[in-house]
Amino acid sequence: MNQPLNQKKSLILGIETSCDECSASVMDAETFHVLSLATFSQIQIHRPYGGVVPEIASRNHLETINPMMEEARAQAGIQWSDISAVAVTNRPGLVGALLVGVSAAKAFSYARDLPLIPVHHLEGHALSPWLDQTDATRPGAKPGSYPMLIAIVSGGHTNLYVAKEPPENWPVDFLQSSCVGRSRDDAAGEAFDKTAKILGFPYPGGRWIDQTARGGNPKAFDLPRGLNQKDSTDFSFSGMKTATLNLVQKLQKAEELETRLSDVCASIQEAIVDALVTKIFRAVQMNGCKTLALVGGVSANSRLRARLDAEWKSAGLAHEPFFPKMKYCTDNAAMIAAAGAVRFKQGHFLRIPETLSLNAWANPNH
Repeated sequence: MNQPLNQKKSLILGIETSCDECSASVMDAETFHVLSLATFSQIQIHRPYGGVVPEIASRNHLETINPMMEEARAQAGIQWSDISAVAVTNRPGLVGALLVGVSAAKAFSYARDLPLIPVHHLEGHALSPWLDQTDATRPGAKPGSYPMLIAIVSGGHTNLYVAKEPPENWPVDFLQSSCVGRSRDDAAGEAFDKTAKILGFPYPGGRWIDQTARGGNPKAFDLPRGLNQKDSTDFSFSGMKTATLNLVQKLQKAEELETRLSDVCASIQEAIVDALVTKIFRAVQMNGCKTLALVGGVSANSRLRARLDAEWKSAGLAHEPFFPKMKYCTDNAAMIAAAGAVRFKQGHFLRIPETLSLNAWANPNH
């Protein structure tokens, strides 16, 4: 660990290649103002296969990482010599995809003798509500904002964390020491995508369920809410696949699926959202949280946002829920730069020769 840096202005280059987005961003470490964000999404590449193919993802990252970095530099209107440090996702994710970003960051750091900051992907998501926010809208800017529940709801993760202080004071083991709930099997995003696949929607399916559910009856079909014990803040969505498959087969046999599709989607969405909202507010009450932040790809779901907005007052929250801007919900390098900025200012970064030994890890707990 190095000593914390006290610079007037520090520009962080963020790099994110953990799955199927190749992203680079330049951010002002002092204000969390995003100067640029360049992202190449591989959705169209993986769509024919119905999901992410790791080898294809890794090879595409190799083709796009340099163009994304150069685009981020050009958008920011800076020279590479203006960069103060490099932050890169090195866990968790597809290890081949991670290695592309880690290798690029190590090379850039080594060539310019810059600090290198390894970032946990989930810590990036946790910081996303702070990006490009004014003091009036920034989480934690108002008195009584802490403790804050941070719900990370994405394609691969459904975790709940209690932040007792602003991010600049978060300990290095924040994700381990503050976790109060997690999915025991499928994540919420997986539940959306896998049930959408059963219905024949293209990948990624969550957005199609959200769109098709509009106008449907969310109480038309009774679908499971896993781990419904009163004291549980963990999640289980694995039963949604079987329940949805059985429902779809029943409706197909009766030749009613096409006419009831919006009801099916609304019921699936309500079951997933209801489980999320129930456990989120249960964790809020159990941990005395004053507000909450919802982050990750599923935080863009319209029904989930509406339910949280409608119920925060009755839950006794001092402030309404915080959401990232839509462009920061899915995987992106700006959130990685933000997490890197926090650790950079705390003095947690690597310098040569430690940078050369940095590795990528698929396991989130490595």
